[in-house]
This record gives sequence, structure tokens and C-alpha cells, in this order.
Amino acid sequence: MKSLLKNARENKGLKTRELAQLAGIDQALISKFESGTRKPTKDQIIKLSQLLEIDYETLMVAWLKEKILYEIGDDEFALKALLLAEQEIQKNKKEIDSAILSANQIILDEIEKLKNKLQSFNHFELRQISKTLELEFIFKSIYSNGNSLSLEETKSVINDGITISGKSMQEHLEAINFQEIAAYIKDLSLKKTSLNEKDFLLIHNLIFKGIEFENAGKYKKESLILREMNLLFSWYETHKNNLNPIILASEIYLKILDINPFEKGNSLVANIIMNWILFQNNYVYAVAQKDKNSSSEYFSSLDEYKIKNDKSVFINYILKTEKENLIHAIQLNNK
Repeated sequence: MKSLLKNARENKGLKTRELAQLAGIDQALISKFESGTRKPTKDQIIKLSQLLEIDYETLMVAWLKEKILYEIGDDEFALKALLLAEQEIQKNKKEIDSAILSANQIILDEIEKLKNKLQSFNHFELRQISKTLELEFIFKSIYSNGNSLSLEETKSVINDGITISGKSMQEHLEAINFQEIAAYIKDLSLKKTSLNEKDFLLIHNLIFKGIEFENAGKYKKESLILREMNLLFSWYETHKNNLNPIILASEIYLKILDINPFEKGNSLVANIIMNWILFQNNYVYAVAQKDKNSSSEYFSSLDEYKIKNDKSVFINYILKTEKENLIHAIQLNNK
């Protein structure tokens, strides 16, 4: 952990004195954190993570590891104790997951009723609704990423191949790329394809198709990324049949943001993968929006997750979004 803190501070060009002033922590303590002679508190870890732009999970894992090693050292029973602790943590996690499911059972039941009502429509009605929802998915996805195309302009670009005056070539390409992505995840869903590395990387590559980015479809060159991604795919396989699909999709979104596997485009990929899982289970798109016109609910739910390690607020946000979008989809049939 000490090297994480020191390297991050030096990379930002800060002196220990300057970091101490920004963090409100004594300069001598900063030096001791970097030399390993003192350990930060959890509150100090949160501050340093934000100021030095160190991934919060990475720093917390390093901090907890050192706390554990300090407490147990090389005691002969240390490994047995760690195994028992891991089992206890897993047990507690299952209880938390069960509590989340129980707390949201009412809205989950409401969502299921809405989904069944939508699925009761005839093929022609569903096709018309699907076309509208797909256009909205493309528009919301690119708009939340800073694209200035309006909904109607997006429709003109992807359906009619029209070039919109005053809009950049990149903005046009983003709309076209997301049309291809929407078709791709629809195809994966119909084939019941499981989440895998090949399609995960291809989706990232499609986001930047025709747009200059040499690392499209490639993980960051960090030693832990590949391991973390393999753990993600394994986690998905383990839980895809025993977690509610909306909760599964929400957790996948958070896990992708935690791993942060790409140089850029991580939140876009997280959104696409989440909606792939939803679509595969006959739900409608639930784009997690972070644009200037949306409420602060998205950001506050992520903050709650990062600071308190409480995923329930974000899951609630996605459940609410999914319910609203199902109601919207049903209403489209009456227009």
C-alpha cells in the first residue's frame, strides 16, 4: 500500500506537504503512510483515494490485506483462521443478498406483472415497441456519453443515413456503432449466449469502430485486470441461474466499474452488458443515465456503493428504471 500512495502522489506532482494540506492530514503522517510505519484510517483511505485518483477498491484491498497480516502475522494457525473467516464472509454475503431480494420483492413482483403484460402483446405490436425502445436505447447511451444528437437526429442518422449539419463525424459514428451494438446484443440474447471474454472485448471494440482509439477491444496493461475479468466471468456463471436477472445485471454493472478494465469506455460497456442480460431475460432496456438532464440519483447511488460498499441503492435505482421503462413500453402500444 505504501508504494501505491507514494507513486500516486509523485505521479500527480504533489509534495507530501501539499497532499497533507489537501487531505487535512498531518504531513508527518503522510510520510509515515508512505514509509509503512503507520497505517491510515478508513476515512483517510477514502480521502487519499479521491485526491490521488487511486481506484478505491484497489487501495481498500491493499489496506485490508496489511491489517490482516499485522493482526495474524505468520502464526501457525493463520491459514486455518483465514479459511474460516472467508467462509463466514461468504455466509454473511448470502444473507445480505437474501435481504436485498426480500427488501425489493414488492417492486420485483410489480416488474414481473408488467413484463408479462408486455409479453402478452401480439408479434406486430411487440415489434413496433421494440423498434422504438431500441432507438431510445441508442439515443440515451450516446447522449449520456456527451453526444449532442437529439432523438430525432439519431433516428435520421441510423434509419435514413442522413448527415446532420453542425454535428461531428464522431457523433454520427457513435450513433451508427450503437445501432450495431443493439443488433449484436439482440442476436446474443436470442442465441442465449453466456457472458464471455470474446463478446465482451468485441463490444468494446464496436463502441470505437471508425473512431480513433488504438486500445479498442483491449484490456489495460495491468497485471490484475485479466485475473479480475476471469473472476467476473466465473462469478456470472455461478450466479446467472440463482440471482434475479435485474439484480444480476445491476451487480455486473458495478463489478465492471470496479475492475475498470479499459482505458476508456468502461461505463458504456457496463451499460451494454447490463442491458444484454436484461434483454436476454425478456426485460426492456434500463440505461443507467449520467447526463446533465438526469437526476443525481445515478451518481449518489454509485457514491453510496463506493463509500459504504452498499450495492442496494444502485440496485434500487436500476429496479426503478426498469419498472418505469416497462410502463413506458406498454404505453407505446396505446399511441
